[in-house]
Amino acid sequence: MSNKKKARGSPFEVLRPLRDEFLKQQSASPTIQIRPEAAPKPPLGADEPGDDAMLLHRVFAGVTPIDRSRGRIPKHPIERSLAVERMASRAGEEVRAEADAVHEHLRILVDGRLRFEVSDDGQRVEGRRLDVPIDAVRKLRRGLVPIDARLDLHGLVAEQARAQVQIFLRTMRARGERCVLVIHGKGDHSPSGAGVLRGEIVAWLSQSSSSEYVAAFATAQASDGGEGAVYVLIRR
Repeated sequence: MSNKKKARGSPFEVLRPLRDEFLKQQSASPTIQIRPEAAPKPPLGADEPGDDAMLLHRVFAGVTPIDRSRGRIPKHPIERSLAVERMASRAGEEVRAEADAVHEHLRILVDGRLRFEVSDDGQRVEGRRLDVPIDAVRKLRRGLVPIDARLDLHGLVAEQARAQVQIFLRTMRARGERCVLVIHGKGDHSPSGAGVLRGEIVAWLSQSSSSEYVAAFATAQASDGGEGAVYVLIRR
């Protein structure tokens, strides 16, 4: 009766023989020793000497260095865009300047036709600004106004002569001169027998940018060159 109570009070007593048998086997088996060289290697990523160098090698694998022998590294896209904007701005300024020059030339042509009264009978030419008195033109035509300077255009082609006329008239006006003589020639030695510059001089004095300095003009007297020259009254 007492043995049954003892067994019920200690449920692990039935396992005691199994435990004793296990301990005997353990004491009888040889001791296992682990040699240092057989120790397992640490897992990848552990802190070992040379790990940083190996990591850098893996990170930069496949990266090609820049070849600096071929010149400078290209500029930043922002710098390139600014350079393009500057070039476009300069081009725009040039276009506007050309347009202004064309408009000014057209204005001179239109204003010249409106402000000048011109006559040409094939031999003699005459012209005046509408605000210049007719008496002043009559005196000019008769050679009664003293000549302050002369310009000879012989030997020049039309474009060269036009430029010389403009420079000459501008200079004479700046100096305060009143009357000048422009010698354009009669064209006696030209292939066509007609004066090339004679046909241009009227347009230059009344319609081109040179007209800004002209008050009136008229074919010169024979003593000053006749049909091969014109008196020009400088605008004040």
